[in-house]
Amino acid sequence: MRAFVIGNIALDETYSIAALPEAGASIFGEQASRSLGGKGCNQAIVLSRCGVETTLVAAVGRDDRAVAIREALARERLTPKLIPVDSTSSDISIILTTPDGENSIITTRSAAAALDKDAALEALGDAVSGDLVVLQGNLSEETTLAILHAARSKGLTTAFNPSPLQPWFASLLPLIDIAVLNRIEAEVLSGESGAAAGAFLLRAGVGLVVVTLGGQGCVLVSANGAIEVLAAPATIVDTTGAGDCFAGVALASATRRGVAVDTRALEDAARAAAITVGRRGTQDAFPSHEELTTILRA
Repeated sequence: MRAFVIGNIALDETYSIAALPEAGASIFGEQASRSLGGKGCNQAIVLSRCGVETTLVAAVGRDDRAVAIREALARERLTPKLIPVDSTSSDISIILTTPDGENSIITTRSAAAALDKDAALEALGDAVSGDLVVLQGNLSEETTLAILHAARSKGLTTAFNPSPLQPWFASLLPLIDIAVLNRIEAEVLSGESGAAAGAFLLRAGVGLVVVTLGGQGCVLVSANGAIEVLAAPATIVDTTGAGDCFAGVALASATRRGVAVDTRALEDAARAAAITVGRRGTQDAFPSHEELTTILRA
């Protein structure tokens, strides 16, 4: 089984600050890192480091950022299908991290939003029944719907991480097999929390739901009921990218075993996320291929 991640890619610039500034304030910060980012790229890299054959489909501009993105992707295990767009520059994220490990992120999505549905569907041309398609909230509504409908017609499994939230997500739910979302996203989409949010999404047409609860772990909601999975012990340094790492490992663990996302997949994901939050940065903080291989074999 292969994974096709169709989403965004960006260059992340991370700055360490003492505290988030108030309106009108100027503060000092220290640039900690510059690396690949974007939810689509993050999840694709994690899937590929887990040993899943992964293709990343994303739009970039024709600029120096795109050159840096291509060079960085060449060091990863995935197959990149980067689609150049003339109308905008490559996306970028500014990440502010505080000493308690929390972060605030400002990101552009002009390149991701410019990804044409025809180009995205062409990249899915060699996908076969049983392959996995992974989406996030960065693409346009038209492109996202086109991908989901094409995936359904080809017998592909669809996984959706509804972040950033968009007002049109409700229309997608009947086309989604697996939803992985945090507690805030779950509450906005359902008006409920925890397992009740998952049950709402099941009634709306989603096949299986994972609601992450930060340090409290997560809850898996399916037709068989709700199961809570505890977070793994961790020392919090920087939470940037932890959700993407969690989603990628959960999907990879299930995919490698040929099963639906289950408690083992979520336990594997929790252990990987615990490694990520103990390091600074985004993809530099993700577990390596060797670390993930150990987790998935445990």
